[in-house]
Amino acid sequence: MMETERLVLPTPDPLDLPLRALELGCTGRWELLNVPGAPESTLPHGLPPCAPDLQQEAEQLFLSSPAWLPLHGVEHSARKWQRKMDPWSLLATLGAPVPSDLQAQRHPTTGQILGYKEVLLENTNLSATTSLSLRRPPGPASQSLWGNPTQYPFWPGGMDEPSITDLSTREEAEEEIDFEKDLLTVPPGFKKGVDFAPKDHSAPAPGLLSLSRLLEPLDLGGGDEDESEAVGQPGGAQRDVVSAPPCSAPLARASSLEDLVLKEASTAVAPPEPPKPPPQEEWAIPVDVTSPVGDFYRLIPQPAFQWAFEPDVFQKQAILHLERHDSVFVAAHTSAGKTVVAEYAIALAQKHMTRTIYTSPIKALSNQKFRDFRNTFGDVGLLTGDVQLHPEASCLIMTTEILRSMLYSGSDVIRDLEWVIFDEVHYINDAERGVVWEEVLIMLPDHVSIILLSATVPNALEFADWIGYYAAVEAKKERMSKHAQTFGAKQPTNQGGPAQDRGVYLSLLASLRAREQLPVVVFTFSRGRCDEQASGLTSLDLTTSSEKSEIHLFLQRCLARLRGSDRQLPQVLHMSELLHRGLGVHHSGILPILKEIVEMLFSRGLVKVLFATETFAMGVNMPARTVVFDSMRKHDGSTFRDLLPGEYVQMAGRAGRRGLDPTGTVILLCKGRVPEMADLHRMMMGKPSQLQSQFRLTYTMILNLLRVDALRVEDMMKRSFSEFPSRKDSKAHEQALAELTKRLGALEEPDVTGQLVDLPEYYSWGEELTETRSLIQRRIMESVNGLKSLSVGRVVVVKSREHHNALGVILQVSSTSTSRVFTTLVLCDKPMSEDPQQKGPASPDVPYPDDLVGFKLFLPEGPCDHTVAKLQPGDVAAITTKVLRVNGEKILEDFSKRQQPKFKKDPPSAAVTTAVQELLRLAQAHLAGPPTLDPVNDLQLKDVSVVEGGLRARKLEELIRGAQCVHSPRFPAQYVKLRERMQIQKEMERLRFLLSDQSLLLLPEYHQRVEVLRTLGYVDEAGTVKLAGRVACAMSSHELLLTELMFDNALSALRPEEIAALLSGLVCQSPGDPGDQLPSTLKQGVERVQAVAKRIGEVQVACGLNQTVEEFVGELNFGLVEVVYEWARGMPFSELAGLSGTPEGLVVRCIQRLAEMCRSLRGAARLVGEPVLGAKMETAATLLRRDIVFAASLYTQ
Repeated sequence: MMETERLVLPTPDPLDLPLRALELGCTGRWELLNVPGAPESTLPHGLPPCAPDLQQEAEQLFLSSPAWLPLHGVEHSARKWQRKMDPWSLLATLGAPVPSDLQAQRHPTTGQILGYKEVLLENTNLSATTSLSLRRPPGPASQSLWGNPTQYPFWPGGMDEPSITDLSTREEAEEEIDFEKDLLTVPPGFKKGVDFAPKDHSAPAPGLLSLSRLLEPLDLGGGDEDESEAVGQPGGAQRDVVSAPPCSAPLARASSLEDLVLKEASTAVAPPEPPKPPPQEEWAIPVDVTSPVGDFYRLIPQPAFQWAFEPDVFQKQAILHLERHDSVFVAAHTSAGKTVVAEYAIALAQKHMTRTIYTSPIKALSNQKFRDFRNTFGDVGLLTGDVQLHPEASCLIMTTEILRSMLYSGSDVIRDLEWVIFDEVHYINDAERGVVWEEVLIMLPDHVSIILLSATVPNALEFADWIGYYAAVEAKKERMSKHAQTFGAKQPTNQGGPAQDRGVYLSLLASLRAREQLPVVVFTFSRGRCDEQASGLTSLDLTTSSEKSEIHLFLQRCLARLRGSDRQLPQVLHMSELLHRGLGVHHSGILPILKEIVEMLFSRGLVKVLFATETFAMGVNMPARTVVFDSMRKHDGSTFRDLLPGEYVQMAGRAGRRGLDPTGTVILLCKGRVPEMADLHRMMMGKPSQLQSQFRLTYTMILNLLRVDALRVEDMMKRSFSEFPSRKDSKAHEQALAELTKRLGALEEPDVTGQLVDLPEYYSWGEELTETRSLIQRRIMESVNGLKSLSVGRVVVVKSREHHNALGVILQVSSTSTSRVFTTLVLCDKPMSEDPQQKGPASPDVPYPDDLVGFKLFLPEGPCDHTVAKLQPGDVAAITTKVLRVNGEKILEDFSKRQQPKFKKDPPSAAVTTAVQELLRLAQAHLAGPPTLDPVNDLQLKDVSVVEGGLRARKLEELIRGAQCVHSPRFPAQYVKLRERMQIQKEMERLRFLLSDQSLLLLPEYHQRVEVLRTLGYVDEAGTVKLAGRVACAMSSHELLLTELMFDNALSALRPEEIAALLSGLVCQSPGDPGDQLPSTLKQGVERVQAVAKRIGEVQVACGLNQTVEEFVGELNFGLVEVVYEWARGMPFSELAGLSGTPEGLVVRCIQRLAEMCRSLRGAARLVGEPVLGAKMETAATLLRRDIVFAASLYTQ
């Protein structure tokens, strides 16, 4: 029977049904019609248009009913391609670049190939993460400006880049490895290794061979043939070899023992004169700026830049050296025209199609220079913490910290760099930021030339010599003083209040106005006094109506960029009122935009009187006709002091405008007492402060150098300015070391056989005893009881350049600023010659036990004489128990009288004769040394070093007395040989120490800081930088604290505004309390930050650093936490003033620095893989960057 096939029909589509839906109006009612077709509506034009709610549609489709999504029906939603599994492909790596190549060697005439030679290739497979060479390919375009913290820097110019030849030579020079003792069992960076120690193996199974047993008979050591011969000859031959001295010469025949001793003594020639040290290297050339440059335009027919005026001599000299591509140090007073040198370097770089970087110590100065150079050159860019303008320009202006970051991050801008200009280099004396200048100067590559612009400093040549290849140009401004002039009534000696100040300034300014000596800058060393003095002059109006109109229009144009509430700030309104009357105030508490308005109006001549602090003198060249000093004294953070000469010249140099005033006027206000003439002369005409190194180790520097294998922190320390005095003679030390090595090899070995076998020990005992006694004596002279015992009449043993163990009696004790001076009557020989060069200390040539153990006192060989010597504490070898009754004044008076030619032959007085006879009697009674005061029992010194030193000295005395070598007739000659050899070896050790890293002053602190990093887990035992260390490299300040907060997840749970408020404690400079109004989250956050800081401080103390935990935690100031928190939440700036008494300018600076810190934390969070924290830091930075705090600089518009 035939089976019927069942047909499977597809499910009909809704449109295939014989029905049609009809919508009735807009009510949502539908009606089905028994007519096939598409749905229709009764409305003529369909439904009214409406915007679909995409969010609700997405929620309904994808979130509420996800069952319809074809997640498991992959046959319709995805396609698959079958492929063959190949696990071995995971192990395939790209081949390493070929390190060498074959080079054909041809016949020079015929060209026939004679053979092939393998040559090493340089610069293969270089990249920014493996090489420091300039030949490495550039990085990604996005990182060309700032670089990347993971990239290597370029080779610093102060350190020589090793070539292939150097590396191969270094490998050959390495010492041979002992393959039995020196092999490592744990690889560097690994925690575990393999134990290669021999173990007891069981016998191998039958039929198997033991490899170790097979290798045992083989002699793989390659022993020395001489050694095997000595071993193979038992008996006397070997003994003869051992007993013979290694370099002994055959003994000459002699008729008697005395002749032999005399011959040996005569052969012991005095040591030759030490080699003359080579002349010191000079890297700096001083330029004589007094000699005119007559052939300037012949030498440079087409200068790269031309000015509207004729350059000065020092400017022409500097330009000539720039054309030779020399580095230049220009030390000149304020307003001398140092910027001319910088302008020529920028023009020269544009001519050469290279780049220039201009660095300044402060951000405000960078903005001013950007405006000036952009008006002059056009192609100028600006890089600051929050602004990035034209980064592709040929001249980039930035702060020194940004240049340091670019150098460490391997920025590709450094490749095209020809000049780096450092302005205000004397800022290197700043204790906090001076190290940045030294780091940058060391890290700059060799192809970059340097221009240093500085105020006048006395050691400009030394500083230029440190950097090398320098022409030092120094220009000075003529200073002359006229007779003092007084304005107004004679001031009383007591200091008056604000009302009296107001009267002084009103009369002073009225007189200056009458003499046409405006504009004037009044330097006041207090922000509060600046504001008081300007506010007190309410009746003073110095501007005309046209000037008032110009000031009004300028203010309106500048303040238009601010929001409405910011224009009504009290400081803005007050400053506007002052400016309309020709007065201005300039200090760090003023808002940045107001400071720029004041500077611009002052440069236009519309501000007639400017009350400013010292920071105004650091800015761009804005001279006045007159400078007034409100006071000669300032507070430097710890105490009140007079102005230093360098500070005075920096501010007084603002007096006198180039091309406008023939002379500038400087006025000192004597509102209190009139200063002494000596103080005035010291301040005005004294030498300015020297450039002093402020180099110190920072964790950022250590980590940035540790992550690069080829760079060492020790090399950075060696090249710092602080180490320069000790390192500049390194070439001379190396030459002296080579000379001493040659001399040591030419010396004859001393005979230490037989009775002289303990000669080396005898020499070392004597040296140690002398050193121990001098240590004890130093401790005695430093103690209170020791100095008390050295009173008038005390008999002492004198040991100096002129006297050797001579007795003396103290006549007078006087104190200097550094130490005490003992005027002493000392026994001596009657001089046989008047030539002082023939007198010398009668020190024993070869010391016997009596000379070493006791003080073998000096006894005059002929008639006894005496002298009076002024002894330092180090000249007193011992303090005896004897005290003589002497009249010191009479003896000194008699001795000084007999020094005059008229009374030279007079006999000494009775007091002198009695004292000399007593000293002579003591010396004859105690030839081996008089009884001395015991430091422990008599002087009550309980210092451990003194007690142990005394015990050691007595032990050494016993050893010296029992020495056998002194009984040998050959002892004197052999001792002289040994002493010469040991002295040369000691000098060689000293030179090796000076050339080694161990002599670095900061080396102990470096080891302590590395131990801190190792304890916190930033580096491992082998010194490799770990992830936490790489994160810390990306931080600009407080690197340890920020990294610990990030890795402890202390910031991730907080909101962006709370994070910003907490981090303000790290950048705020004004101390204060966080207050009680903070939310609980912030209070807990502050406590947590302080706890983390305390933990870091405890680790530092445990590792030996000097900074206490309280000092480390005290660097955090949480006084602006509430202000920053409210600012980040959107509070207007006008309402912030009531939350804190901090000046507005300091609040703005804190928020600006905080935004920079948030950006560095954002980069660190991305580096460590924390996108949530990175997004929060980005949000925090955005919340902070608004309104008047981040108003664009007027100089950049």
